[in-house]
Amino acid sequence: MNVNEANQIGAHELKAPASTAWPVVLAFGFTLMFAGLLTNVSISLLGAALAACGSAGWLREVFPHEQEIAVVPEQEEDVVTTSRRIVERFPLAEAQRRAWLPLETYPVSAGLRGGIVGSAAMAIVACIFGLLRAGSIWYPINLLAAVLYSQSQSLSAEQLNAFHANSFLIATLLHLLGSALVGLVYGAMLPMLPRRPILLGGLIAPMLWSGLLWAVMDLLNPLLSQHIDWVWFVASQVAFGVTAGLVVVRQSRVPTYENVPFAIRAGIEAPGIMKSREREEGPR
Repeated sequence: MNVNEANQIGAHELKAPASTAWPVVLAFGFTLMFAGLLTNVSISLLGAALAACGSAGWLREVFPHEQEIAVVPEQEEDVVTTSRRIVERFPLAEAQRRAWLPLETYPVSAGLRGGIVGSAAMAIVACIFGLLRAGSIWYPINLLAAVLYSQSQSLSAEQLNAFHANSFLIATLLHLLGSALVGLVYGAMLPMLPRRPILLGGLIAPMLWSGLLWAVMDLLNPLLSQHIDWVWFVASQVAFGVTAGLVVVRQSRVPTYENVPFAIRAGIEAPGIMKSREREEGPR
C-alpha cells in the first residue's frame, strides 16, 4: 500500500466507541445483588463486588480519554435508475449539520417537581377510594403504612378505618419518598418522548409501574395485596402521571448534549476542548 492509498483510507475513517465487556459485568453484578435478596446474602456480596469491578472498568474506558477505534466504511457503488423523463433537483443547504434529536428536552428536576405535585393528586384519588370502599379516608393510609409498620398488619377491619398517628406519619413519609423516586425516574425518561410528557406520565409509566407492583405486591405488603382494588390503583397512578405531566410542560426546556465530549459533560477541565478563560489583569 503506497502513501496515497493510506492517506485516502485515513480520510474516510470513522471514529466509533471501542467494544467493552464491562457493562455486561456491571449488569450481572446488579442481577446477583437483587437475586441475593431472595436467596442468600453471599450472592448479594458477590454481586456488589462484580458491580464495583464493572463500574471501575467501565470508567477507565472513558476517563481520562474515551477509547475509540477507527472504522473504514465499505464503499458501494449505487446505481440509480428511473423511468421519469424529468429530473428533479434537490436544493442543498450551504452548511449541513447533523441534527441530534431531541434538540431540547425537559430537565430531570422537572420530573421531580412533577412527582411531588402528582403525589397530592394520587392521595386525593386514594382517599376517594377509601370513602367509597370503607367510608373512611384512613383506610388506604393504614394499608400503605403496613409496608413498614408491623402493627398495621394486625389491625382489624374497624381499626383500619380509624386514625392512627404512627400509621399516618409512616404512610406520609413512604408516599412522599416513593413519589419523589418515581418522579426522578420519570424525569430520566422524558427524553424518550420529549413532545408528549403527559402521554408518558399518564399512560405508559402507570402501566409499567402498576404491572411491576402487581408482580411483587405479595412480598412488599401482604395486607395491601388482600384489600387492593387494582382499578382504583391504576386510576390513582394515571392521576399522578397526568398531574406530573402538566407540571413538566410548564417547565423550560434545556438543550441536549449528546454530541458534546465526555470530558465537558463531566465538567472536567480538558485543555484543547474547552474554551480558554481570559483573565483581566487589574492594577495590583
